[in-house]
Amino acid sequence: MKAKSAEAINAGRFGVYFGPFVLLGARAEREAALALETMGYGALWVGEGVGTRESFSHVSTLLSWTRQMVVATGIASIYARDPMAMANGARTLADAFPDRFVLGVGVSHALSVAARGHAYEAPIQKMRSYLAGMGEAAYKPAEPAHAAPVVLAALGPRMLRVARDHGCGAHSFLVPPEHTAVARRILGHDAFLAPEQAVLLETDASEARRVGRDHVAYYVKFDAYQRNLARMGFTQSDFEEGSDRLVDALVAWGGEDVLCDRVQAHLSAGANHVCIQALGPSPLETLGRLAAPLQELAHAK
Repeated sequence: MKAKSAEAINAGRFGVYFGPFVLLGARAEREAALALETMGYGALWVGEGVGTRESFSHVSTLLSWTRQMVVATGIASIYARDPMAMANGARTLADAFPDRFVLGVGVSHALSVAARGHAYEAPIQKMRSYLAGMGEAAYKPAEPAHAAPVVLAALGPRMLRVARDHGCGAHSFLVPPEHTAVARRILGHDAFLAPEQAVLLETDASEARRVGRDHVAYYVKFDAYQRNLARMGFTQSDFEEGSDRLVDALVAWGGEDVLCDRVQAHLSAGANHVCIQALGPSPLETLGRLAAPLQELAHAK
């Protein structure tokens, strides 16, 4: 599988991590996607978890509902389909929606993989062999004019190097800007880097940290996130207690200016694109209020 540069992905500087919207019914999800496109966000990033919609069918509906947004799997689990199914699903969407689909793939987490009935294998070796299988996948229809760029869910140095050497770049999740800077150094200048950033329009510290703590608590039960955050100085007590320090590092809260400053910190650290996940009771309203200042930020660069 030939690596590509960041130029292969035309998603703009800002996209939306679609997490809060994926439990909606189809009609409400369609309305949200169209609204976000109208606001000027360049991409939707759609996760795949246990008990959620299947990635390729989900992405195809979002691509058909929208007009020009990029839609990315963030991520499609390699345990949910074999390498040929992954490669040929990506070819199908790249052909039908030229330059609008990005394939994000990842090894997921041991707990999630076990819930699918599979045994979790050594992640680096598994990913390398899986990517090799994708590259060898037979495909009888005409190839798309442009292949779908492939990005890897990558946090640690070894997986970031796999993303650099065998894909277009990396999609990182639950990371502060300090991790983005580390990832950029490992990936080099040409690779695509798209970190996720959780945001919350809330100026009351107690309420903001309550919401942020609930959000962070779900993810830090997974070993991969704990190991990555431990590399940045967080400890088991931070994970168990959901410390203010941990919450503040991972969830940007406050007014629009504070949230935009955190997004800018990722860009300054080397991100090409930031996937914004809005928390709180009204994520669409939050993203609407951020749209104009983010556009100003993009035009200022």
